[in-house]
Amino acid sequence: MKTSSHNISLYFLLSLFPLIACSPQEPITTEPAYSGNPVIEGWYADPEGIVYGDTYWIYPTYSDAYHRQVHMDAFSSKDLVNWEKHERIIDTAVITWADSAMWAPSVIENKGKYYLFFGANDIQKEEALGGIGVAVADQPEGPFEDLIGKPLINEIVNGAQPIDQFVFRDADGTHYMYYGGWGHCNVVKLNEDFTGLEPFEDGELYQEVTPKDYVEGPFMFIRDGKYYFMWSEGGWGGPNYRVAYAIADSPFGPFEREATVLQQDPEVATGAGHHSVIQIPDEDEYYIVYHRRPLEETHHNHRVVCIDKMEFDEEGKIKPVRITFEGVPERKIAGK
Repeated sequence: MKTSSHNISLYFLLSLFPLIACSPQEPITTEPAYSGNPVIEGWYADPEGIVYGDTYWIYPTYSDAYHRQVHMDAFSSKDLVNWEKHERIIDTAVITWADSAMWAPSVIENKGKYYLFFGANDIQKEEALGGIGVAVADQPEGPFEDLIGKPLINEIVNGAQPIDQFVFRDADGTHYMYYGGWGHCNVVKLNEDFTGLEPFEDGELYQEVTPKDYVEGPFMFIRDGKYYFMWSEGGWGGPNYRVAYAIADSPFGPFEREATVLQQDPEVATGAGHHSVIQIPDEDEYYIVYHRRPLEETHHNHRVVCIDKMEFDEEGKIKPVRITFEGVPERKIAGK
């Protein structure tokens, strides 16, 4: 019987099939996606990062000349890598007493509503209209409406300009607000619906908690029962803007400066400061969200928002953060 060369070749290949099919395969690996820094496009600063459910949110200042800072955008992500922009979640059209310099949003959910605290008008004296306002919305992306129709804080108390507010929920559910520029920081207690302030036990509405070298941009979180208070130092328009921190047993301090935790890297960026911290829910995992100035930029408003990992040593001290171009790897929030 004659057999063609074609049939022999086919027979030979078929005879090898079991060997090929059973041979060990190299595992398929994929590199994780990274956020990259800056993490969002455009000139933005003073970012507030927070988690609602399974979604990360960033609320920044629109970084432009004061008279153009008349609105705010927000950004949301499921994984820290892919971000959706939500435009003009609030503006001076709805905050009628504000005309410019809308700064440093602080956001928090309370009783099913979403609240956004902001500074406006960059007031230099109490006679001027402006200070810290509060707006409310039914969803994180707004639109936000003015809650009380006037500033929540218009006074200059203890030398603190009413800007750079951060709202903090304590373990017992009490809401405090830390705020202040011009090198002074106050803490106040908010009432239940955020329409006003409540006095402390001594009857006072304001308590100064200024740590050494404080300039502005306060932030607070709890870890292992300790209160971590953080703030920005240096000049916001210069390269040496930076973040320091203290650890205390109480939300009122005293706050003894521990160390600088975030600062410029001459090979990456300058002016790294005015930050916030995102904690993965129910995990000892933290990310620092901050603004910085690209090396090629010198204009004070040319600032971008970035994210890097924040870690702790065995004593609970915050390790110095390494600012990067890579950012952080993809991180979805499980079980939400």
